[in-house]
Amino acid sequence: MAQQNGSPLPNELRASLLKAIPRLRAFAISLTGNIDQADDLVQEAILRGLSHIDRFEPGTNMQGWLFTILRNHFYSTSRKRRREVEDPDGLMAGMLCTLPEQHGHLDFGDFQKALAKLSLEQREMLLLIGAEGLSYEEAAQICGVRVGTVKSRMNRARARLAELLHIETEDDLGTDRVIRAALTVEGTIPSDALRAAWL
Repeated sequence: MAQQNGSPLPNELRASLLKAIPRLRAFAISLTGNIDQADDLVQEAILRGLSHIDRFEPGTNMQGWLFTILRNHFYSTSRKRRREVEDPDGLMAGMLCTLPEQHGHLDFGDFQKALAKLSLEQREMLLLIGAEGLSYEEAAQICGVRVGTVKSRMNRARARLAELLHIETEDDLGTDRVIRAALTVEGTIPSDALRAAWL
């Protein structure tokens, strides 16, 4: 990997960038709902990061910096696509889903559908904090909002997800780690299952 000026990327920066790719991909898939679009989004974020690597401050969080680039690019392109692509009947979204093969996947399928019904801001908070395990402060920095806004969005996301899944008591959560991680207040521990669901 080389910088825009042709000089090789320092090993530490290269390692940080490569380490962030799987999480960038999982986040991109969760935002787009499409693996091909997500891969394009990750590629664009990495290219933009490399072309502006001189703006990255060594010793700071490379993953957070790349998440911010990816998120900003996603919002820019989604604003453009919003005018171009319409899916009023949900036919395109329906083609992106596959039927579950086991009983456990049925619950997870319901979870994915409920997650998709959340507003983008709420889903983003749930995924950054619940699935990626980022702190409220890190999520606030990535999204460019205050910590209080992050907490508020996270609280509303959990409440709305519980409503969509018809969960009223903790017993309704069942044994599924993914749903428990997304809906519990202590849901800031990374959930490999939630992350894997979007891969």
